[in-house]
Amino acid sequence: MVTLMVRAQFIHCILGLSLLTLLCGCGESSSTKPSTEAQSDKAYRIVVTTGMVKDAAAAIAGKHAAVENLIGEGSDPHLFSPSRDDVVAFDAADVILYSGLYLEGKVIQAVKGLAENKPVHGVCDSLDHETLLHPAGEAHPDPHVWMDVKIWQEVARHTATILKAYDPAHAAEYDANLATYVAELSALDAYAKAVVDTVPAENRVLVTAHDAFGYFGRAYGVEVLAIQGISTESEAGLHQINKLVDMLVARKISAIFVESSVSDENIKALQEGAHAKGHDVKIGGELFSDAMGAPGTYEGTYVGMIAHNVTTIARALGGTVPAGGFAGADHSGESEE
Repeated sequence: MVTLMVRAQFIHCILGLSLLTLLCGCGESSSTKPSTEAQSDKAYRIVVTTGMVKDAAAAIAGKHAAVENLIGEGSDPHLFSPSRDDVVAFDAADVILYSGLYLEGKVIQAVKGLAENKPVHGVCDSLDHETLLHPAGEAHPDPHVWMDVKIWQEVARHTATILKAYDPAHAAEYDANLATYVAELSALDAYAKAVVDTVPAENRVLVTAHDAFGYFGRAYGVEVLAIQGISTESEAGLHQINKLVDMLVARKISAIFVESSVSDENIKALQEGAHAKGHDVKIGGELFSDAMGAPGTYEGTYVGMIAHNVTTIARALGGTVPAGGFAGADHSGESEE
């Protein structure tokens, strides 16, 4: 019995050291050295951290790569901590792509340790400083750049550059796939502008649980207010909640919004606070902020995610939305009470 216990402890120790080895390592490398597999017809493996990054990588890589996403629907990348299985997936990948700008927190340190042996890239880290929002009091830029479709086109172009450097044999196909993807995003951007423009100017106020919609607001002319900061790790102070309640009442804001990857507790506190002061504000719907919808659904694509948000926001705030939303494919319901 003693021998078995010692052996079990030894195995546990070895597994722990192996995990630590994967998590630790040198700084990020910009290496994009092509692999032998990438030059053949065998699909190589891309492991990504978020659904938005997966959407762009899969659209561009096409049949030449299998893309695996680790942070799924309903999950918060700000709080995500990689499991042992996640670390093993990173280790087995040929290419690792993460969003960057400190969105994923604990994930970034894990993947940087592998950068000496394979391409590891934060796809948003290459964006110009002037493109980014720098909220007052925040240590890092706002990482939620996918909320502006034009910026996401730039991220897609950078992703294509990474894949072409890794797999130059299929560069022409990647360029063609990128052109198709960017054309769809251009149409989506035009839809977002047109639909938000139908919302009366005084109603263009978007109140959410955390500050994930700054780029959306800047791109499409919406005032954005939130209970928490750009990371859900920030505290939701009572002072901020009371301040927003007073604003809702004074300006007679008709709707506020919950998020799929964030608890609705604070938003409901706003609703209850406004009601206590004689103003009824409805929950305008659920928005996708840090994560897309479930795989296989319309909202489980980047286009579907943004179109859903646009449609939901516009309907709740008094705008006019075409039947079926973007390209007749949006299945967002009418705003909820």
